[in-house]
Amino acid sequence: MRDILDTIVKWWDGDETFGLATVVGTFRSAPRDPGAALAVEPGGEVIGSVSGGCVEGAVYELSNEVIEDGQPVLQRYGFSDDDAFAVGLTCGGILDIFVEPVSKQTFPELGEIAAAVGQGEPVAVATIISGPGLDGGPKVGARRVIWGDAARPSAGSLGGGERLDAAADDDVRGMLSQGLTGIRRYGEHGERLGDELAVFVNSFAPPPRMLVFGAIDFAAAVARVGKFLGYHVTVCDARPVFATKARFPDADEVVVDWPHRFLAGAEVDERTVICVLTHDPKFDVPVLEVALRTPAGYIGAMGSRLTHADRLERLRAIGMTESELARLRSPIGLDLGARTPEETAISIAAELIQLRWGGTGQALTTTDGRIHQETPISA
Repeated sequence: MRDILDTIVKWWDGDETFGLATVVGTFRSAPRDPGAALAVEPGGEVIGSVSGGCVEGAVYELSNEVIEDGQPVLQRYGFSDDDAFAVGLTCGGILDIFVEPVSKQTFPELGEIAAAVGQGEPVAVATIISGPGLDGGPKVGARRVIWGDAARPSAGSLGGGERLDAAADDDVRGMLSQGLTGIRRYGEHGERLGDELAVFVNSFAPPPRMLVFGAIDFAAAVARVGKFLGYHVTVCDARPVFATKARFPDADEVVVDWPHRFLAGAEVDERTVICVLTHDPKFDVPVLEVALRTPAGYIGAMGSRLTHADRLERLRAIGMTESELARLRSPIGLDLGARTPEETAISIAAELIQLRWGGTGQALTTTDGRIHQETPISA
């Protein structure tokens, strides 16, 4: 929903009731991930996508129905062997899509959520998408907004009492810290072993960080592709003549500092990507010493195999262990035969995607079986 948030907030500000369709579950080769969304304005305007075109028409019609009757609906779309032209996914996948009416009355927190997302503050929305709906119990469409700051009270309720809300708060904050979106199941009153209630958690975590060290032409290409992939990109180099915003227009920030000193004070978590592109020992050995002792999910260094071997010896000489050195991806990137800065950036991006989703890195024409993994290897 992040990519359509600005537009739907304008509709919300205008006191309109619109239909919001969100992918909440996928199976096999579904084209979009959970959290992808499409919105339909009463006048007929449509933004976003839930399937890349396969079922958009049907979801559009369902959204209009939801606007009219005000009742949220969980709908499954899949492939029909009997009629390949029926509404469904020709790729053979299955999508579960939750369609709900949204207005200031039904979703009063939307403005606060949009503001938090704009400021990079973590927030998540937990919504009941299926359940028994007994009198006085949780209802489909009940929603709770959970902030990353545990000191800030959650807003709204899932309707199953304090135990259900407390269980959701704990689980959602854990998912939010990892940037995970997906379904949690509970008993009607928040029992952890129950599964009567399906609660969809849509996490709006700040973008993961990409730290690029070395103000060279390869770094400019890596910053560009990193921004395209949704990272918050920082380029750092100790040389002010090279580390300028003009040379790195796609970076969110350009820092003039010694790389190891900057990294020692930077926020690094399991989603952080570190790319060391200097291939100069006086820069990359100190920064890698710091990097390999952080929880960063990816640490890569550019250079030839000879440079890599020399770098490992220098790191061992300063006390780095073999288990620490085993985390280093060097030479950086997948073997695509890349030569130019842009091609090298693509090879690095390909390695990031492959490590996240668990792909083989081989051409799909040489593989068989499932194309998409069910869940990411890392957030």
